[in-house]
Amino acid sequence: MLEDKTTRSFAIGAAAGLTAGLAANAVRKIFVQAPTMMAGEWDEALAAEHKAVLALFDQLEATDNDHKVRRSLLLTQIGHALAKHAMEEENAVYAVLRTHGQAADADKLNGDHGYVKQYLFELGEMDSAHPQFLAKVGDFRAMLEDHMQEEETKIFPRLRGLLSEEETTKLTRAMNQEGLKLA
Repeated sequence: MLEDKTTRSFAIGAAAGLTAGLAANAVRKIFVQAPTMMAGEWDEALAAEHKAVLALFDQLEATDNDHKVRRSLLLTQIGHALAKHAMEEENAVYAVLRTHGQAADADKLNGDHGYVKQYLFELGEMDSAHPQFLAKVGDFRAMLEDHMQEEETKIFPRLRGLLSEEETTKLTRAMNQEGLKLA
C-alpha cells in the first residue's frame, strides 16, 4: 500500500514538473519571439530582426583577441538569431514568393542562406583569437548586409505589392509561427 502511494506521488510530481517545464518553455518562446511579433507586419518584423543581428555583429566586432568567451557567446547568439530568422523566411516568406511567381528570388535568397550556414560553420571552427577571425566576421557581415538590403529594398516591397491585406495578415501569422518553433 505504501509503495502504491509513493508511486502515485512520484507520478503526480513528475507530471507537475513536466507541465511546469512545458509552460516555462512556452513562455520563453513567446518572450524570444515577442520583439518580432510586436515589430509589425512580416516585412517590418524581418527588418527589425536584421537590425538586431547587425547589433550583435557590432558587439562581436568590438571585441579584442583576448575576449574568446565573449566572441564565442556572440557567435552563438548570431547563429541562433539567424537560424530562427531563416526558418521564418524559408518556410513562410520564400514559400509565398514562390506562389506569387517569384521563384527565382526565393531560390536566390535561399541560396544565400546556405552561405550563411557556411560562414557560421567556418567561424565556429576557427580560433576566435586568430588574426583573421574579425576579417572573416567582416566578410560575413558584408554578405549578410547585401542579402538584407536586397530583401528590404527590392524583393520584400515587390512581394508586399502583390499581397492582399488578408494575405499579408496570413503571412505575418505564418512567419511568427515559424519563429516560435526555434525561439
